[in-house]
Amino acid sequence: MSDQDRPDMPINKTRELEAVRFEPAAAPTNETRSFKLKPVTIATSIATAFIAYILFFLLTAKSVEIDVRATTAGDVSISGLAVPFGGRFLIRPGDYELEVSAEGYVPFEGVLEVTRADSQTRSVVLKPLPGILGIQSNPAGADVVLDGIPIGTTPTTIKDVEAGNRALTLTLQRYQPLTIDLAVEGRGREQAVTLDLLPDWAEVTLTTEPAEASITLNSQLIERRGAVVELPSGNRIITVSAPGHESTDIELLIEANIPQDLGLVRLKPSDGALILTSQPSGASVTQNGDYIGITPLQLSLAPNRSHQISLSKAGYERRRFSSTLERGSSSERLEVLAPILGEVRVAVMPSDATVTVNGNNRGTGSMTLTLPAIEQEIVVSKPGYASQIRTLTPRAGLAQEISLALLTDEEARKAAIKSKIISSLGQTLLLIDPAIAETSEFTMGAPRRAAGRGANEVERQVKLKRAFYLASSETTNAQFRQFTADHNSGQAGGNSLNREFQPAVKLSWQQAASFCNWLSRKEGLAPFYLENQGIIVGFNADSLGYRLPSEAEWAYASRVEGASMRRFAWGEAWPPEDNSSNLADSTAAIVTGRVITGYSDGHIVSAPVASFPQNHRELHDMGGNVAEWVNDVYRVPVPGAAIAVDPLGDEQGDNYTIRGASWSMSRLRELRLTYRDYGERGRDDVGFRIARYAE
Repeated sequence: MSDQDRPDMPINKTRELEAVRFEPAAAPTNETRSFKLKPVTIATSIATAFIAYILFFLLTAKSVEIDVRATTAGDVSISGLAVPFGGRFLIRPGDYELEVSAEGYVPFEGVLEVTRADSQTRSVVLKPLPGILGIQSNPAGADVVLDGIPIGTTPTTIKDVEAGNRALTLTLQRYQPLTIDLAVEGRGREQAVTLDLLPDWAEVTLTTEPAEASITLNSQLIERRGAVVELPSGNRIITVSAPGHESTDIELLIEANIPQDLGLVRLKPSDGALILTSQPSGASVTQNGDYIGITPLQLSLAPNRSHQISLSKAGYERRRFSSTLERGSSSERLEVLAPILGEVRVAVMPSDATVTVNGNNRGTGSMTLTLPAIEQEIVVSKPGYASQIRTLTPRAGLAQEISLALLTDEEARKAAIKSKIISSLGQTLLLIDPAIAETSEFTMGAPRRAAGRGANEVERQVKLKRAFYLASSETTNAQFRQFTADHNSGQAGGNSLNREFQPAVKLSWQQAASFCNWLSRKEGLAPFYLENQGIIVGFNADSLGYRLPSEAEWAYASRVEGASMRRFAWGEAWPPEDNSSNLADSTAAIVTGRVITGYSDGHIVSAPVASFPQNHRELHDMGGNVAEWVNDVYRVPVPGAAIAVDPLGDEQGDNYTIRGASWSMSRLRELRLTYRDYGERGRDDVGFRIARYAE
């Protein structure tokens, strides 16, 4: 090689120029010269070139390992010259096409980049082919869900399942759900999985009496194997029932595979059912002396024993019979009530006045009527005259006579204010007219230093101007049941409060006020109380209809006696004398716990109304028997307020005032006539009496 061809010769070095002799080229001749290489020379040249290339390749090639990630042997293919050498390849730097395959895996195709590093490793992770899953369960028939996707029921085969971890869930009724993480091998292989499901129930052992009793869970009949039933785990309520017996519910906590023994379950024989109707309906029914309700109704009769049944209805003869029913049996019975008829002679003035009975025109003038022995409303009317209404109940075998003389409208107005009136229920109301009394202005409440005074007994001045009627006694159960047929005053300490002539109790202020409106409508009077969907929401002070007495009227009627004021209903004496009033006497100790020592009135609980002496106004039980609802919404008076004239209190409120003592009270503070209480709901010692304005 000349200096000119040496690569290490600096490219920009200046060399000296030398003169070269010029010689002309020789003239061409026709003689051709031949050059022929020997075979040995050619072979030697090729071998030399091959060896040179091999040496060049070995000197420039890099060692590359292809790390095939697969469980089976991989087959590696590299484009270009790649010489395998001890599990590696000798490859010159550059980019090559790389193909890797292995049984059960998706072939890999990519680019192999060989750098100038002497030793290199390239990893190839082969993706397994999808596999086949064969799923079986013991027992079979379970629902299969793979990775949240429903598949079917066992046994089942699932194709093309990607390799890797999969969530497998099996569910089968009455067995515990099973969820596992399943490693799917893939690689086109079939992988069989068999799973055992655990029962999700437990055996419960019980014997029943009667033996043929059935057992249900959620209204579904449970099959019994002798004394054993299988119940699903969790909180369960089973019902054991048998014909002719009362069913019983048993609450259980069932844990899977943990048996329980309930022992003997004995069912109580069920009552017989008597379906009782009457003609007419609405008859009151008692069973063995206890009030049950009104017809039509169903009675429960203890099996295999005689029961005494009684039906009664105003105007009809009482019916009695006995009934015995087998356990669980039922019977229907219709009782036809015989009407009781009575004769009523009606004498009218003027002689051409019209007579109507319960709204039916019976003609004009005096007449004799034969009517059922139930309440009858007789009206005598004539234009220009004030009509007269009389309510009475005819009685069999007892002729009655009423005289109804009509007054002109002016005469009627003057005569309307009577000293005594009788309601259509037979209640006597007495006239109290403060305008003609010795005093009409008085002080309600009690002085601060009065013994037993309550904080709500603030003194206030009141003046009454309007005359009013006040019932001489409290409303009875019999009277209130004309309004609410199924009213039941109940009992206290085993002592009945429900007899006909005992005062009606266990009723709210709303019920008492509604009774007043019902009675007003019954007698053709404008109701005093305003109602909205059956609820009292106010009052009409101009109405002459029935109402509860105002608190001021109650206090005036009970306390004001001439110019003096009573302390107790019986006067001033303390303690009271025996039989002064129905209070918590020595016999009431078993009910009330507190009594007036040494006092006796002969009654443990409430007495029939008007059983004790009347007060100075001929009113009974103003300080005993039962306390009484009054009209006023409960308020504590404001000291020093201006004098109130005919106060009625607020029109609406949450609580209403209660006045008077009762059979359950014994303390001095409760027995004073100034004592005030309040409430909303009924109590067993609170009743009411009715009132109304006279004009």
